Amino acid sequence: MINGIINIYKEKGYTSHDVVAVLRGICKQKKIGHTGTLDPDAEGVLPVCFGSATKLCEFLTDKNKEYIAVMKLGIETDTQDTTGTILDKREVHVSEEEILKTILSFQGEQTQIPPMYSAVKVNGKKLYELAREGIEIERSARKITVHKIEVLSIDGDEVKLKVLCSKGTYIRTICHDIGKKLGCNAAMSSLVRSRSGDFDIENAITLKEVEALVKSDELGRYWITTEQVFSKLKRISTKPEFDKFLMNGNVLGLEQTASESLFEPNEEVRVYNSLDCFCAVYRYDEIQKLFKPVKMFLQSL
Repeated sequence: MINGIINIYKEKGYTSHDVVAVLRGICKQKKIGHTGTLDPDAEGVLPVCFGSATKLCEFLTDKNKEYIAVMKLGIETDTQDTTGTILDKREVHVSEEEILKTILSFQGEQTQIPPMYSAVKVNGKKLYELAREGIEIERSARKITVHKIEVLSIDGDEVKLKVLCSKGTYIRTICHDIGKKLGCNAAMSSLVRSRSGDFDIENAITLKEVEALVKSDELGRYWITTEQVFSKLKRISTKPEFDKFLMNGNVLGLEQTASESLFEPNEEVRVYNSLDCFCAVYRYDEIQKLFKPVKMFLQSL
């Protein structure tokens, strides 16, 4: 059984759920989960967790994402991308300077209304299911952060963007909103997720490559362990007499660890037992001078 993460390159035509289903067949393993939905027409980085590493799905989903998108000016569609039905077409009479200024105005913290054609659930039903029935409902705005938005090129009515953003950000909606602000409409024509957290596109492998690696028994070269995901966190270990406290998920005092480091308020740390086995991620409570459990990974023992 695989216990780790594989950085998958999701190709066009697959849903994230499809990727998991195909991997279950290739790897003959049921316990698999992905770390963030990508639309069928989008491609790029999709970290997939196997075995005990499925506990990491929520951590990896929360990470920032980077996208390369192409935005087509002059059209508005019902899906906010060029696969949808065109609702409005307009002549594009905006300068490159106006385009650049408007795009840069989308940097920072903001609210965004998720599109109807999305997997967001309202009252137990996905929005795209309602949209396909011709039903449009009011959606609550969500807080997002666009950490950086960069214009890579402008070629006529097509603008290529690089966007670094928080989880839950819809690039389609950013394109749509840019078009509205410019007064000429816009829809996303392509999308590639180039990074998800620490996973980048250069190291991602396709489903066909996974299949070949399984046949040659070389897939292990591409596994990333649970421990590696947290390699940037400080490390602490319990003293032998307190290993049991750790195994039971109890809080740990500074005196129960072998660490001499200083810790920031709410700093997360990797926790090992006295036998050097990775067991958990804890968070430091400066007021109580205690480490409190965030997630246990006892299968790693």
